[in-house]
Amino acid sequence: MPLVLVTGGAGFVGANLIRLLSQRGFDLRVLDDLSDGRRSYLEGVAGPVDARWASLTDAEEVDDACRGVDAVVHLAARSGIPPSIADPAEDFRVNVNGTFSLLDATRRAGVGHIVFASSGAVLAGAEPPLSEDLAPRPRSPYGSSKLYGEAVLSAFEASYGLVGVSLRFANVYGPFCAHKQSVVARFLERLLDGEPLVIEGDGAQTRDFIFVEDVAEAIVAALGQPQGGVYHLGTGKETSVMELAREASNAARVDLQIENRPGRRGDPARNVVDISRARHDLGWGPKVELADGVARTFDWLASERARLSASG
Repeated sequence: MPLVLVTGGAGFVGANLIRLLSQRGFDLRVLDDLSDGRRSYLEGVAGPVDARWASLTDAEEVDDACRGVDAVVHLAARSGIPPSIADPAEDFRVNVNGTFSLLDATRRAGVGHIVFASSGAVLAGAEPPLSEDLAPRPRSPYGSSKLYGEAVLSAFEASYGLVGVSLRFANVYGPFCAHKQSVVARFLERLLDGEPLVIEGDGAQTRDFIFVEDVAEAIVAALGQPQGGVYHLGTGKETSVMELAREASNAARVDLQIENRPGRRGDPARNVVDISRARHDLGWGPKVELADGVARTFDWLASERARLSASG
């Protein structure tokens, strides 16, 4: 089977993807500096994983990790819009310089296939539904860094003959999210603590929430693509933050309690993506409904807390 390198493989999406790739029989290598990821997230994977605990910015380690690899899934990044605004230089160092170093290493190693985790943040200023035909309008250093990743991958594909697929993730949620600050993780953590859910603004703002296992399936489909491209991943359904709060409370089997706080400046009122191109080209579509996905995420967080408590 092909050897796949997953950068950020001990992180949120990576931990779910590694399990799916292992089930499908792929040989696996992981590169992760554990700044967000956790070693424990790779425990219980069905097959062997060659784990390299090093940074994306360590050129020597990246070169070594790429040797003998057939395909790369590039998930490693300094994620989130607020951290990129607070420290744009660090965002550039990891997301721009690190991505270029990785692609240059794949070029020298003769890697033939790369899947890049991009984001809807490249279209942050656009009117939804977001689609691949819209002109990029990033409004943060993070969004700009993801747009750079798409552009440099396209350039390497044209120049060196590799296949490069960029996947723009919507709001991803699911198991292995204990370190995340996404709205789903924050809601469920507060419910486990017996605290009310904090909603910034009136809760009418909408997002497109996609379960992480559906994202992993899309990545596997992208690994089989004979040509490159850019694809939005989501459900194509708008869900308000208030609706999400109700689903989270249902999953925890408690009454809904809300604490309203002022909305964040620049927070978009609506967000939903058009996934028709991914359906057509990748033969992919989301399968997990929000209620089921939120319940599964709550159960995983509860079990993770119990595991950590038992281990001291």
